[in-house]
Amino acid sequence: MRIGILSYHFPPEPAFIPGSLAEELAARGHEVRVLTGFPDHPGGQLYPGWRQRWGHRTRSERLTVRRVPRYAGGAGSARARAAGWLSFAGSATLAGRRYLRDLDALYVLQLPAVTFAAAGLLRMLAGVPTVLHVQDVWAEEEPARSRAARGWSGRLDAGLRRLYREADAIAVSAPSMRELVLAGGAEPDRVRTVLNWTDERLFRPARPGPAARRLIRRDDRCVVMHAGTIGVRQGLETAVRAAAALGDRMDLVLVGSGAEERRVRDLAAELRADNVRFVERRSPADMPQLYAAADYQLVMLRDRPELRGTVPGTLPAALSCAAPVVASAGGDTAELVERARAGLSCPPEDWAALADRFWLAAAIPAAARADMGRRGRDAYLRQMSLRAGVDRIEALLRDVATVRMKNTKSD
Repeated sequence: MRIGILSYHFPPEPAFIPGSLAEELAARGHEVRVLTGFPDHPGGQLYPGWRQRWGHRTRSERLTVRRVPRYAGGAGSARARAAGWLSFAGSATLAGRRYLRDLDALYVLQLPAVTFAAAGLLRMLAGVPTVLHVQDVWAEEEPARSRAARGWSGRLDAGLRRLYREADAIAVSAPSMRELVLAGGAEPDRVRTVLNWTDERLFRPARPGPAARRLIRRDDRCVVMHAGTIGVRQGLETAVRAAAALGDRMDLVLVGSGAEERRVRDLAAELRADNVRFVERRSPADMPQLYAAADYQLVMLRDRPELRGTVPGTLPAALSCAAPVVASAGGDTAELVERARAGLSCPPEDWAALADRFWLAAAIPAAARADMGRRGRDAYLRQMSLRAGVDRIEALLRDVATVRMKNTKSD
């Protein structure tokens, strides 16, 4: 098959899903064409050594990647993000009209950033069947305080609803997300669940080296580690309050950075939480050893309706590494952990409940923790692995191409 992939991010950015999907489909004998932007994530600045220009392509035996210019003006401002999204929409629509026109099927990794590009391309590529892989259901991180913000949110929501109606098939990255997509206008028989995988070349069981131990541990007390974004959605203030309540019974180690880092640091200082430590963002290649040096991985989501159908990338990464999990989240995240018996869970944004989970986590013997990790990895390999995910996406692409071909012949 000739398969197109439309994605806002692509390697060398940390974009595991589109990157590994493209490589695996090409390895299975498909001709794959990727349309994406120039790398600027995270941070919003163009990577060193790259220069934005038209006509940039890289080719391997069955995989071609075309990059189009987009605005790269930093990641902190909502206006800058909007400029990046809209500039990508224009560039991708112009380039995609010819680059993607003779495909058998098109895969769209659907994030808010790609909504307008996808909407434009689907109109132009009317003969190309499309599989939309929904990663997020849009919701403002902060209430819209201005007429302009409300208008922008409304246009984005309208664009998403249009895509849900027009796509030939929709894959959702969490079971509960299906209901949100159906509420947006998708037809039930077109929606399938395809859980996200992680970069399995990096995230696998490992032994902690001395450097990882020194970074994560300072004594024999239980260590719960959160690795990833310190942002609005995570609500890590809850974890700081829970850890502060336990004193020297456990350590909470936060690895990463984000928009809420200063707020979380200030809270830890205010509570005099000496058992809460911060570690700067590390390379993905370092993470498996850090996971192994900690006793548990913390997966956090705030208590918002749209997040109950979200499974954060920290969960498949932890499960793939056979790391036991403490989940402060609702919906699918907590259900996956509990069903796999891969760790402990509690309701989101409840620091007292999370403190209770931390206390219990510290009391569980090391052998039982290892059993949790093994069960989690088994569940990952069955439900969330690269092979399982690509099998499902490939089947959807074949299905929509076959249906479109039959309909064309009957016409």
